[in-house]
Amino acid sequence: MESKNYLDDLHEIKNLMNKSSRFISLSGLSGILAGVYSLIGAYFAHKIITDIQNTSTYSQRLFLSIGAPEQLMAIALIVMIASIVTGIVLTRKKSKKSGEKIWNRTSKRLLFNFMVPLITGGLFCFILLQNQTMGLIAPATLIFYGLACLNASKYTLGDVRYLGLANITIGLIATQFIAYGLYFWALGFGFLHILYGIVMYYKYDRQ
Repeated sequence: MESKNYLDDLHEIKNLMNKSSRFISLSGLSGILAGVYSLIGAYFAHKIITDIQNTSTYSQRLFLSIGAPEQLMAIALIVMIASIVTGIVLTRKKSKKSGEKIWNRTSKRLLFNFMVPLITGGLFCFILLQNQTMGLIAPATLIFYGLACLNASKYTLGDVRYLGLANITIGLIATQFIAYGLYFWALGFGFLHILYGIVMYYKYDRQ
C-alpha cells in the first residue's frame, strides 16, 4: 500500500514538473482548422497555376505569370494569418478552461524557439523568390516549419516533435519532385495538420 502511494506521489510530482516546464494548452482543433485552411489555400494556388498553364497564347500566359508569385505569396500569408488567429483564440479558450496562463515564461520560450526557424525560413523564401527559384519555395517552407516545430517541442507537448520531423521529411522529398511542390505542400500543411489535430484532440482535448 505504501509502495503504491509512493508511486502515485512520484507520478504527481512528474506531472507538476511537466506542467511547469511545458506549455500544454495547445488546441488540437486549431491544428485541424489550420490543415483545412491550407487545403483551401492549395486549391486556389492550384487554380492560379492551372489557369496559366491552360492559357493558349504566349502573351496571355506571360501576363498571368507576372503576378502569379505575388498571388501565391498572398495566399500563403492569408493561410498563415488565419491559422495563427485561430490558434490563439482556441488556445486561450483551452488555457482558460485548464487554469493555465497563456503568457508565461514557458510560452515565451515556446514562441521564441518556434519563431526563430520560421522567420529564418520566411526570409530564405523571399531570397528564393528574388532569385526566381520558385520551385524550392514549397520544400523550403515545409523544412523550416518542421524545424520550427522540432525546436519548439521542448517547451510543449512532445507530439509536436513528430509533426516537425514529418514535415522535414516531406520537404526534403519535395526537393526531388519540384514540379509537384504544391501537392507536397498540401500534404504537409494540410492533411498532416488535420491528422495531427485529430490525434491531439482525442489525446488531450477530450480529457
